[in-house]
Amino acid sequence: MTDLTRLNAVDLAGLVANGDASAVEVTRAHLDRIGAVDDRVHAFLHVDSDGALAAARAVDERRAAGEELGPLAGVPVAVKDVLTTKGVPTTVGSKILEGWRPPYDSTIVERLRAAGTVMLGKTNMDEFAMGSSTEYSAYGPTRNPWDTDRIPGGSGGGSAAALAAYEAPLAIGSDTGGSIRQPGAVTGTVGAKPTYGGTSRYGLVAFSSSLDTPGPCARTVLDAALLHQVIGGHDPRDSTSIPAPVPDVVGAAKLGASGDLTGVKLGVVTEFTGEGAEPGVMAAFRESVEALAKLGAEIVEISCPHFRYALPAYYLIAPSECSSNLARFDGVRFGLRVGDDGNRSLEEVMSLTREAGFGPEVKRRIMIGTYALSSGYYDAYYGQAQKVRTLITRDFTSAFEQVDALISPTTPFVAFPIGARTADPYQMYLADLFTIPTNLYGGPAISVPCGLSDGLPVGLQIMAPTMADDRMYRVAAALESSVGAFTPPAL
Repeated sequence: MTDLTRLNAVDLAGLVANGDASAVEVTRAHLDRIGAVDDRVHAFLHVDSDGALAAARAVDERRAAGEELGPLAGVPVAVKDVLTTKGVPTTVGSKILEGWRPPYDSTIVERLRAAGTVMLGKTNMDEFAMGSSTEYSAYGPTRNPWDTDRIPGGSGGGSAAALAAYEAPLAIGSDTGGSIRQPGAVTGTVGAKPTYGGTSRYGLVAFSSSLDTPGPCARTVLDAALLHQVIGGHDPRDSTSIPAPVPDVVGAAKLGASGDLTGVKLGVVTEFTGEGAEPGVMAAFRESVEALAKLGAEIVEISCPHFRYALPAYYLIAPSECSSNLARFDGVRFGLRVGDDGNRSLEEVMSLTREAGFGPEVKRRIMIGTYALSSGYYDAYYGQAQKVRTLITRDFTSAFEQVDALISPTTPFVAFPIGARTADPYQMYLADLFTIPTNLYGGPAISVPCGLSDGLPVGLQIMAPTMADDRMYRVAAALESSVGAFTPPAL
C-alpha cells in the first residue's frame, strides 16, 4: 500500500472522500511516523493521539452517513503552540505557561475542526515566537530533517520540520517578522503569510499585535491555498479582522499550476539582490527568476529604498509591543507562580515568576521594548520606527503601481548549524532581513522552494498588495510547476 505519510493533502482528502482509505488509517499512519522519527526532529511539544483518532473517527462516520465532506476533511494538521486549543496544552514554547490547558479554542482551531481536519498536536517554537531558529524554545530545539545538526528556522520551526519529516501534510504557523516563510525556506516547504487581518488573531497568544499573522504551511502551493481558504475570513471577535471574503487563493493556485504567467509583471527588489546573501542563495534565486521569465512573466527591477531600514524599525516596534503584551504574565492570574510562600510581596512574586518563567531572548526583547517606550525615549525610538514603517508602506504602494508582485530570496542564507548564532543576537536577527518589510506593511507573502545550495533548500519569496493574496499563490504555483519539489534525505 502507498505510504500515506508521503501523500499531499489533496490526495489524502481524495482517498478519504472516496473511501479508499479511512481518516483513522491516515491519522494512525502519521501518528506512527511521529513515533518513529520525532525523537530525532523534536517537531512536536504535545501529540494528542486520542483527540486525533476521535476526530478521524467522526470524519469516517460522517462519510459513512453520506454527508458531503470539505476539501480537507480527514487530513491531519499540526498546529503551532501559539494558538489556544481547548483542553490541549498551549505553552508558547515557554516555561511560564508549562502545562496550561486553555478553556477555549482559537478561531483558527475552531475553523480547522469545523472543516474536518484532524489535529495531531502542538508544534515546537521559539518562546513566545521570539526567534529565528527554534533554538529559543524552553523545551529544547527542533532539528531540520534535511540535516539534524542544523536549525529548521523560526519561530515556527516545529511546524515546518513536521512537514519536511512527513509527520504531517499540513501545519499552521504564525508570522510576525517571517516566522512562517523563513522556516519554509530552510526546510524546503511552502509557508504563506496572509494579509494582516485576513486570518483571525483571536486565541493567538500575542507577541506583537500589529504584526502577528497566523497562516498555512504545507508541502505544495495548492495544499497551502486550501488550508488558507479554511482558516481565513472575517472574525467579529478580532477587532483587526478585515470584513471581506478570502481572495480566491485556490483558484489562483490552480491557474498558476498551468505554468502560464503571461501578462504578469514581477519586480525584483533591488535592495535584496546585493550584499548580505550567500552566493548559493543568490544563484538559486537568479535561476528562479529566469524560470519565471520563461513562463511568460515580465521581470523588472524595483527599488524600495526604505527596506534597508526595516530590520532596526522592526526591532523597536515588535519589542515595544511585546513589552506591553507580556505584562499579563505576572504569576497571579494563570500559568507559573514562583516564590509565593506567604512571606513575599506581590512584586517579589512577580519578579521571581518572570525570572524563572521567561527565557533569555524574551527578557532581552522585553527590556528593549520597555526602554523604547519609556518617558523621554518614546519619540526618539518607537515614534521614529513608526515613521520608518510608513515610509516602507509607501515603498510597497509605489512598487505595486508598477508591478503585480515583488520577488526576492526568502532568507539570506540556508539553514545554519545549531548553536552557530545564539551568541550573537544580531546575526540571528539577520535571518529575517528579507521577510520583515512585508510584516511592517501588512501585505501577504509566500515562500516557495526554488533550489538547493550546498544540498540545502533555498526559498523564493513572493510579496503582493494587501488583500491580493491570490496573486502570490498564482506565481508560487507557476514556479513550483517549473522547478518541482525538493525532498529531504530519509530520516
